[in-house]
Amino acid sequence: MTEFWLISAPGEKTCQQTWDQMMVATTRNNNLSTNNKFNIPDLKVGTLDVLVGLSDDLAKLDSFIEGVVKKVSQYMADVLEDSRDKVQENLLANGVDLVTYITRFQWDMAKYPIKQSLKNISDIISKQVSQIDNDLKARASAYNNLKGNLQNLERKNAGSLLTRSLADIVKKEDFVIDSEYLITMLVVVPKTSYADWQKTYETLSEMVVPRSTNLLFEDHDSGLFSVTLFRKAIDDFRHKARENKYTVRDFQYNEQEMNADKEEMTRLSTDKKKQFVSHMTGNMMPDQGILNFSEAFIAWIHIKALRVFVESVLRYGLPVNFQAMLLQPNKKNMKKLREVLNDLYKHLDSSAAAVIDSAMDIPGLNLSQQEYYPYVYYKIDCNLLDFK
Repeated sequence: MTEFWLISAPGEKTCQQTWDQMMVATTRNNNLSTNNKFNIPDLKVGTLDVLVGLSDDLAKLDSFIEGVVKKVSQYMADVLEDSRDKVQENLLANGVDLVTYITRFQWDMAKYPIKQSLKNISDIISKQVSQIDNDLKARASAYNNLKGNLQNLERKNAGSLLTRSLADIVKKEDFVIDSEYLITMLVVVPKTSYADWQKTYETLSEMVVPRSTNLLFEDHDSGLFSVTLFRKAIDDFRHKARENKYTVRDFQYNEQEMNADKEEMTRLSTDKKKQFVSHMTGNMMPDQGILNFSEAFIAWIHIKALRVFVESVLRYGLPVNFQAMLLQPNKKNMKKLREVLNDLYKHLDSSAAAVIDSAMDIPGLNLSQQEYYPYVYYKIDCNLLDFK
């Protein structure tokens, strides 16, 4: 994905002239960025005191919503697991990809009526995204519980022969069943000890049925052997087996229990798919996740628009007269673009220009925590997924 710089500068004789100057500086002769006008409607200004307070509130809200947007996209990636490559193409806002949405941004009048005060609009957005965040926490918690239970069952069905579930390994015919006197035991024998087992198992205790052992299953290190003996010899057989470094598994053949285990595994697996994933455009996608992502992302860009509006009025004064512009920097020319914008707008705030000039000369000085330029500037970073 990509990074955008959302900036504004005061209207010269006209806002169009401001736009033209920026286009000449950044695109003619030097391919520094791809630019679009960023349309912000005529919002209600309110008093200066309200704007100053709102500026701080919007900064916090911006940060909160960005966090929610990233969490929703990460949640979608977690749910998709093996199809993570499909996540990016399904991160949509209003049904279009994020770059298209941002570069063709139109204020949503129905959701955020511009007759309301700026404070009311920011409250509407805050409430909406808090609801998405709460919904996400509930969904993620339910999903993680389901995933955890499934992983526990999967672990029981994998792992070594010493611990794994034997339900999918053994068959009814491997056992003597419903005998008053005889019982079939299961013993885990290291591969290196197969020959010793065959020589000694009949004599590990009295009452072992001769030639009753069979190898039922092998993993990397060991084999699972059955052996039949008289019930009264169980304890003695266990003890002698342990002395010879064989492990008797505590297992009794019970068809109902084994089927219940298998059914639980199938149920959890189906629930995991069904509860959080639905068919959309031929891809398996978490439908509610898509809706929540779109809502949160749209809210985030509206907050960016509000911030540009408020900051532009605070910096450039009244009447409202500024041009908001969206720049998509050419990756190789970011430093150059910053210098060109600084030259173009340093007359707006000489103190900011001085800070930037000195910072450019001091290696290691990082102003990113509170980036300040002579023009209004906010970054929109669409790299939302952190794939480990």
